[in-house]
Amino acid sequence: MNNDDLVIDGTTIKAGEKKRIEMSVAKLYTDTDVRIPVYIERGKKAGSIVFVSAAVHGDELNGIEIIRRLIQLKSLKVINGTLIMVPMVNVYGVLSQSRYTPDRRDLNRSFPGSSKGSLAGRVAQKFLDEIVKNCDYGIDLHTGAIHRSNLPQVRANLEDPETRELAEVFDVPVLLNATLRDGSLRQASVESNTRVLLYEAGEALRFDELSIRAGIRGVLNVLGHLGLVKRKLHRKALTPYVANTSTWVRANSSGIVKILKNLGDQVEENTPLAEIGSPYGDIIDIVKANKSGIIIGTNNIPLAQEGDAMFHIAFFSEPDDEIAGNIEAMQETLIPDEPTHVEGHSEP
Repeated sequence: MNNDDLVIDGTTIKAGEKKRIEMSVAKLYTDTDVRIPVYIERGKKAGSIVFVSAAVHGDELNGIEIIRRLIQLKSLKVINGTLIMVPMVNVYGVLSQSRYTPDRRDLNRSFPGSSKGSLAGRVAQKFLDEIVKNCDYGIDLHTGAIHRSNLPQVRANLEDPETRELAEVFDVPVLLNATLRDGSLRQASVESNTRVLLYEAGEALRFDELSIRAGIRGVLNVLGHLGLVKRKLHRKALTPYVANTSTWVRANSSGIVKILKNLGDQVEENTPLAEIGSPYGDIIDIVKANKSGIIIGTNNIPLAQEGDAMFHIAFFSEPDDEIAGNIEAMQETLIPDEPTHVEGHSEP
């Protein structure tokens, strides 16, 4: 909360300054330096230090675009505290359009890392020591895996009152009370006394405009709540609903898929979600919901192998129709009937 000089990778950033840093991590085979881009904006007054990170998985691109637009947002001015934005943590993965680092490790399972460990471990240790440990709060931006889409949602430790408050302020319809995974950035952050929200939305290797706009709005809402920026809520915020459990519904047969229900749909127990058919067009099996809930994740490939995860359903204690209404309201607010591109100087 103080206003002392901030030092990141040997660069000093004083109160009231903006700086762009290329944080060195390692080299390619070609002896080319690989550097993580870091944007820092400090207010003149003391306040919370917040990081926003993207592309911990190198093929998850929505977060990169969210941060790009935030940096270019003319109305974004940090007045208190410090904002650190990292559009690409796993630069290696972005270069190769891969979830992983070149050593085939998942960076989000490699924290806290080690300066003498694997490549993924070295990147994790550098990011944790130089960025996360300097921060009070963080927002980590993700998408679904390749060929999978996620409904805009926030995952966090909702049993912690302050973290839950931030998750509600983010303003998406669905919150997941998610346990910490060993080796994850979120686990390492908590152990460093940094509270973190994980925003999941969209699909790997694709830009999704709804997910991007919801992410920009959510980050701005949190920054405003923490006092870093002036943020006026132009409308009544959504009432987010908490899912304490969720499950993937899997295919019981192999074949060609005909989707019957989509991302964000409300479903009842035994609702048909998809048909699986033979190459001749015969229906082999019908995939059904195993419980009432909301579809928050889907597999986008119209081919199924027996056992494939097809629909991710979240379960709520609240009425599902209210949650479905909030999802529809979010879509109508962020994507009008005639959608227009969000330019750098505008905001949702």
